[in-house]
Amino acid sequence: MEILGGPYFSVAGAGESHGPGYTTIVFGCPPGLFLSRERIQAYLDRRRPGGARLGTARSEADRLLLLSGLYQEELETLVAGPLLTMAAGGQTHTTPTYQEGVTTGEPIACLVLSTARRSADYGQVTGPSGAARPGHADLVLHHQSKGATDPRGGGRASYRATISDVIGGSVARLFLAAHFGTIILSSVVRVGSLRASYSLQDEAAKLLAKHSQIEPVPLATLRELEARLVEGDIPCLDPEFAAEAANLIEEMREAGDSVGAMVEVVAFNVPPLVGEPLYQSLKLRLMGVLGGLNAARSCEVGAGIDVVSRRGSENNDPIRSTGFVSNNHGGMLGGITTGMPLVCRVGFKPTSSIFKPQKSVRKNLEEIDFQLEKGRHDPCAGVRAGITLESRMAIELMNAVLVQQTRSLDLDNFVLFRQGG
Repeated sequence: MEILGGPYFSVAGAGESHGPGYTTIVFGCPPGLFLSRERIQAYLDRRRPGGARLGTARSEADRLLLLSGLYQEELETLVAGPLLTMAAGGQTHTTPTYQEGVTTGEPIACLVLSTARRSADYGQVTGPSGAARPGHADLVLHHQSKGATDPRGGGRASYRATISDVIGGSVARLFLAAHFGTIILSSVVRVGSLRASYSLQDEAAKLLAKHSQIEPVPLATLRELEARLVEGDIPCLDPEFAAEAANLIEEMREAGDSVGAMVEVVAFNVPPLVGEPLYQSLKLRLMGVLGGLNAARSCEVGAGIDVVSRRGSENNDPIRSTGFVSNNHGGMLGGITTGMPLVCRVGFKPTSSIFKPQKSVRKNLEEIDFQLEKGRHDPCAGVRAGITLESRMAIELMNAVLVQQTRSLDLDNFVLFRQGG
């Protein structure tokens, strides 16, 4: 069973790349959080295919339908979402969906339709004699399922399945922002051999030098930083690097090839003292959930691989009464948050779908010279990956917060009637 997060806050998703759509159910959001379709849609728009110049040519609207888990007394406002229509048996059935309301504590169910499918593009890989695309899961999925898997667009293994990640992450990040002022951002710091000269981690260090760790970084400052990151084709804080990286990605697209990237994800105003020290440590869970994303091949925390060449006297973060002086530990010690920014970097392989000739096999293991005939693919997977990394970090952080809350018993939560009426 594939569920993100858990046990207290979790996200379940269902759907295939070329199926009718994606269903998402978010479990464990406490009651009372205001949610609107527009707020979640804004994050989905960052993820959607066709929304970026350097991404895939597949263009999906990815409009969100909210089906459960919200309520408000103004019913006209609650059910002001898009109409959901079904035609069957010569009859048409229509029902309104939710627009906005507060969470009830019950599961939040969502639907996103897929309307820009070109399934004929995948005839080349269909059936037991279909080709296995190098770098893809075609071969292993076919044999694992005894031939019953859906090969179109990668089926369930498609990056399109991260719709559920972003929906669940949107709920989590809105909750964390409302209660702790937590804001999660991401930036591309490497594309191929190109490296950004200034990173989000550098900006975090600069902000912490201005603001004591005891006081949160102002929300307005973080929203301004967020706006800077999302305004360009490549989200980063180094304009010169962004221009060079964009040119490189376009070159790869024209050559029928692809290129790898590294994405940095940072959470600001993180609540301290959440997480576990060992088998459920937040570090373990974050490295697994971020490093387990489609096409990811590495995950670093804090100073990452650079710590290998350091001495302890260089890498340990000095501590004063007002907090940590530096953040080589990336916001976690012993798998527990320190209140410093959570910092992770994820390395993505070059997109597997390329138009260059390659050696491969058919699913019956007959060796072939393979060349992709059709398809719409991102030439650099890292460009659109940031929003999903942010979402997965939010899901794990929110779950850790709710786990920590179970350690503190509030007897007022167990009172129905009170003396004096």
